[in-house]
Amino acid sequence: MTDRKTELAANLATVEERISAACAAAGRKREEVTLIVVTKTYPASDVRLLAELGVRHVAENRDQEAAPKAAECADLPLIWHFVGQLQTNKVRSVCSYADVVQSVDRKRLVDALSGAAVGAARELGVLIQVALDVDSGERGQRGGVGPDGVGALAEAVAAADGLRLDGLMTVAPLAGPYADQPRAAFGRLMEISSGLRVAHPAANMVSAGMSSDLEEAVAAGATHVRVGTAVLGVRPRLR
Repeated sequence: MTDRKTELAANLATVEERISAACAAAGRKREEVTLIVVTKTYPASDVRLLAELGVRHVAENRDQEAAPKAAECADLPLIWHFVGQLQTNKVRSVCSYADVVQSVDRKRLVDALSGAAVGAARELGVLIQVALDVDSGERGQRGGVGPDGVGALAEAVAAADGLRLDGLMTVAPLAGPYADQPRAAFGRLMEISSGLRVAHPAANMVSAGMSSDLEEAVAAGATHVRVGTAVLGVRPRLR
């Protein structure tokens, strides 16, 4: 356990150096960027060690793994983000532990999250996932709604009981005009965010960038980066 904590501490220090350097290069203050550690496929014991090392934001993408892990770590001062594709039949469970759902991409999911949040007497933060591999309001290859669909979905979230519109999220696309161009993709997300904030000034969270492209995300203006492998190591294969 001590060796694992040492390993995680070293990895966190390296990621911290990367974020700090990226902020300096972009003329931004370090405190403008929040690190979210993606703990999917790793045990609750790692989450506990990360908390001891000062991590406050963690993310998961599969409810069947996240729910028991969050329950095991319920005593820790953590903010839980759900970042995976979410089916409506999992919404009640996710709403029981997640503080923010970053992958909202359709009205039906907004309605389901609203009902679950009201039922649990909670306010749930919501990010609209933007798909940059499509032009219309259709869903993208890796989830998300196209740029043209963001406005209507944002209005639905803002009007929904129990939900708080926090901002936008994207995953660097594998296809379309921004394939293999994370800097350009994240720049486009910032343009969409600027438009969103005209109508919803408080929706200023921009979640973009992962282990391989966090520098590009920070340069573009992301407020949150989602880093897994660079902190926890190469992920074990899911069975």
